[in-house]
Amino acid sequence: MKKRAISFIIIAILVISCKQSPAPPEPVGPLPSARQLKWHELEFYAFVHFNMNTFTNMEWGLGGESPETFNPTELDTRQWARVAKEAGMKGIILTAKHHDGFCLWPSQYTEHSVKNSPWKDGKGDVVLELAEACEEYGLKLGLYLSPWDRNHAEYGTDEYITYFRNQLKELMTNYGEVFEVWFDGANGGTGYYGGANEDRKVDRKTYYDWPKTRKIVRDNQPDAMMFSDAGPDVRWVGNESGWAGETNWSILRRDEFWPGSPNYKQLTNGHEDGTHWLPAEVDVSIRPGWYYHKSEDHKVRSVKSLVDIYYNSIGRNASFLLNFPVDTRGLIHEKDVEQLMKMKHVIDKDFETNLAVNLDVEASNVRGNANAYDAKNVMDGNKGTYWATDDGVTNASITFDFGKATTFNRFLTQEYIQLGQRVKKFTLEAFVDNAWKEIASQTTIGYKRTLRFDNVTSNKLRFTIVDAKASPTITNIEIYHAPKLLEPPVISRDKKGIISMESLDTGLEIFYTTDGSKPTSNSIKYNGGIQIEGKGNIIAIAYDPESKAQSASESMEFDINKSLWKVISPSADKDPKAEAIVDANQGSVWKSDTKSNLPQSVVIDLGEMLTLTGFTYLPSQHRYIDGTISQYQFYVSKDGKSWGSPVSKGEFSNIKNNPILQTKPFDAIQGRYIKLVGTKEINGENHISIAEIGVVTE
Repeated sequence: MKKRAISFIIIAILVISCKQSPAPPEPVGPLPSARQLKWHELEFYAFVHFNMNTFTNMEWGLGGESPETFNPTELDTRQWARVAKEAGMKGIILTAKHHDGFCLWPSQYTEHSVKNSPWKDGKGDVVLELAEACEEYGLKLGLYLSPWDRNHAEYGTDEYITYFRNQLKELMTNYGEVFEVWFDGANGGTGYYGGANEDRKVDRKTYYDWPKTRKIVRDNQPDAMMFSDAGPDVRWVGNESGWAGETNWSILRRDEFWPGSPNYKQLTNGHEDGTHWLPAEVDVSIRPGWYYHKSEDHKVRSVKSLVDIYYNSIGRNASFLLNFPVDTRGLIHEKDVEQLMKMKHVIDKDFETNLAVNLDVEASNVRGNANAYDAKNVMDGNKGTYWATDDGVTNASITFDFGKATTFNRFLTQEYIQLGQRVKKFTLEAFVDNAWKEIASQTTIGYKRTLRFDNVTSNKLRFTIVDAKASPTITNIEIYHAPKLLEPPVISRDKKGIISMESLDTGLEIFYTTDGSKPTSNSIKYNGGIQIEGKGNIIAIAYDPESKAQSASESMEFDINKSLWKVISPSADKDPKAEAIVDANQGSVWKSDTKSNLPQSVVIDLGEMLTLTGFTYLPSQHRYIDGTISQYQFYVSKDGKSWGSPVSKGEFSNIKNNPILQTKPFDAIQGRYIKLVGTKEINGENHISIAEIGVVTE
């Protein structure tokens, strides 16, 4: 009897256990591989573009450059690794060979490499030094090997494919573990090609016989992710601007793509009906260019831009690959490091305190009413547990009860992607004034999704899966109250002299002074456009009334407004874009006719007689600065007919490397008309360009 009773008890326990632990949901769609799951967890890592182009001041070299040109003076891969580590990055991908074909390792298959450069008397190996630095700092090593080679004489033939594969094998076998191998889609075009100097085209889809080429990686680096438009492990996001689509599926109809695919724009969102797990990687540079150009030292991305990219990449189910154009010294430039660390500080503060800890939660549906799939799993910090609903329930919610009025403005959630990406639409609601109020609505989640919104104060938050491919599986939810982005406000002035100021986050106030004193929250509060007729100076701060903190200050000096100004030559009738010269918009640029030879000039009517003591010239602030004037003459006239001798002439020193606002003083002179003559352009071209001309009055 005792044995029979015990058997009944065991059976009862088993029955209860089965009821408490129903089978997990069936997988849906393509699933990530083990190496892809590891890659998802990296999230943030560095790209380093450093190669021959660094020393030729180009983005794409032609391939005929001499190896002797490569000669960094202070190359320190440990500095790269230290910066990446301090920024919270998990790895570094290096341009081991770019399109010009120069190799940063002493490849036995070419003479076009560091072994024939003066750097370390030809005994150096940048790839090896970086591999050692990554190991020292606990970072992963990735390598970019350009399929295109504008140096190699056999490019376009079968012989080149053998060469390319030999180099790939060198990189995959001599430098330890590689976490990602980068193949881009730039293939075929003009090049040196061993002295042929011609244009060569290849079939990007078939030329490289990608299955056989990729097998070299698989055989020697089985855990390495391979990047290209078509993966096969990670896909390009379809742009280099720093964002993934708000809808971003980690799956793609992979066979429709190859490196350089014309349908690349689809990569930004992926495919809901994708056939393969192929998540997106957001690659973007911290400067306008991928390689270092001294002329871009003042164009390093703002903190706001970098923070936005973080949320628009990692926050949208993608990874964030941030490029550093290492300079001619062989170092990540100080200005790049400064902005990177500012971004790191902001992100750390944004995610400093998770409010979704030990809260009371209630789900509208729990799979089998089992603890194994309870809503509390989203807060347990265990990436192996998740909240799941019964089969067929694709509309369900979790309600978080803070127990008191709580302010928040960030929401982070993750799916248990081991079972596939499922969520198609979700909403967030806060309980405000005894009613549920929608504060956000979005589509996909995937590995990680983070939403930013204005401050909300409530004692309850409801997360609702509106639609999904199958029962949702949510493994993590975090809620934060991020501080305001307290960067100095942006100050601008239009042609009529109206001064506008804008803070870089919502809910901030702006205070300013006009007497040169340092502004505080007791200074004049900005409530809209300010008009000041004459010369002046504004200093402004952004202020957070909630935390009582303020930003650093931003100042702007200005002279007379341009409301009366008119471009006389070239005339608006012949060249309507000429008004860009005096429109007070730094983003608009006028370019002269390239068919005419220098010198070329512009004439401006100031609309009134003024006493002038100098002039200003702002070159183009766009990525490409062709037409920038390097040598000039400047004239002043009372009637626009008699010009006399130039009141100032000479050069804008170092403007090619430092294309910022140029100010040239001269002895006081009265006049109504001014003329700027460009006598030489930075690249010897036959045209000039102007973003803005201004004057300095007495």
